[in-house]
Amino acid sequence: MYKNIRRQEMIRNVIYIFFILFLVVISTHYIYYKFQKVRSVDFNSDFLDVTYYEETGNKITLSKVTPVTDSVGLSSNAYLISIKNNLTEKVDYKIKLQDDLKAILPEEEDRLIPKDDLRVSIKVNKNDNKIYNLNEVEDGILLEDTIEALGKTNIAIRIWIKQDCSLPMGINMYYHGEMLVTDEAVSNK
Repeated sequence: MYKNIRRQEMIRNVIYIFFILFLVVISTHYIYYKFQKVRSVDFNSDFLDVTYYEETGNKITLSKVTPVTDSVGLSSNAYLISIKNNLTEKVDYKIKLQDDLKAILPEEEDRLIPKDDLRVSIKVNKNDNKIYNLNEVEDGILLEDTIEALGKTNIAIRIWIKQDCSLPMGINMYYHGEMLVTDEAVSNK
């Protein structure tokens, strides 16, 4: 009798363990594929695979004037990009931030945030942040760099309104930008 009860408990425990393991596998699968759907691969070429980790893809939108210091701007959410080189040679690339003209509505044209009031930072891998005023960036090019053969680079871009801007806080003004990654000719360095 005692052996019979013990055997039933053991069978019940084995069933519980299998049920819990089944739930763990299903949950892990669901979480992984949900994350995969959020990623937006917007640019593929023969040279590079570029992955934008935001639901908006390569689009940046600021919709309210909230001036902040650089330290607060650097702690804000980043737009994450990963760039993977598909070649066995180095590839030159540029990251450009330009106005998203398709997103600017005609009634918003007089309410665009001036570029001299915008600050942008770019961080490549584990290097230090480089901070610019957006109007100082020539042709919108934030970064020109080379990626090693079969290498991968992770980039974080942050944009905020500088603290000493002339705009009144909380006013509805807009900035619509678009991040572009372009690959240049293969370098033979």
